[in-house]
Amino acid sequence: MPILRIGIGTGNLQQPLKKALHTAAKVGAQGIEIDARNVLRPSELSETGRRQLRKMLDDLNLQVAAVRFNTRRGYDVADDLDRRMEATREALRFAYSLGASTVINSIGRVDEDLDAPTNQQLIACLEDIARWGQHIGAMLACETGNEPVDRLAQLLDRLRYQTIGVAFNPGNLIINGWYDSTSIEVVGPRVLTVIARDAVRDLARGRGLEVPLGDGTADFPHILATLEQFDYRGWIIADRQRSDDLEYDLSNAVKYLRAIQQ
Repeated sequence: MPILRIGIGTGNLQQPLKKALHTAAKVGAQGIEIDARNVLRPSELSETGRRQLRKMLDDLNLQVAAVRFNTRRGYDVADDLDRRMEATREALRFAYSLGASTVINSIGRVDEDLDAPTNQQLIACLEDIARWGQHIGAMLACETGNEPVDRLAQLLDRLRYQTIGVAFNPGNLIINGWYDSTSIEVVGPRVLTVIARDAVRDLARGRGLEVPLGDGTADFPHILATLEQFDYRGWIIADRQRSDDLEYDLSNAVKYLRAIQQ
């Protein structure tokens, strides 16, 4: 199995950016996911600031694995859509300026009826983003979790422009009840990045519960082995949303991901 690059999210650490970069290097990550909504907004970073950030990353032997840009609502919601689309375009520009080719966002909910008006709006928005990404040199990765992956894949198949991919997040799928062992096979050719989040189903609550990486239902050895069949060479980004010790859990996640690739 090829050794894939491992990153962690700066937003996960809940630390100032400079400290988060040093923490990422300390725990053995090779890259970082920059949260462009809550940690470092593109509009707040001048070109000089971007050069300084790139220099800091070089000094720590880190790369920008991806930019996370979680919009408050999906592209299926008409209200305030123009501003949301322009902000997404800016996030793509921002990612490219930092040497990353992927922007991660949840696109909204894909209706079971693929001809539903909200799906037609999603298709129009994604085609616009795809065209813009081709021009800029970065791609949107649709994060899994809101629907079964086959439904998302069917929507993406309808796009005229295929420069839109998937951020495969098995933890999100488990929490929302959409995960099974074939999920990765369905979207494998479209995966731009893997979000290494783990979870288990809580039958009493009827919902999933996030757990440390390796302690849940997500079969990461199978996921990575399947991606190898599609010649995947992207990033694996360790993700931990809730923990009493985020740094400890993310450090263990990096070790776990490195161990299963040996």
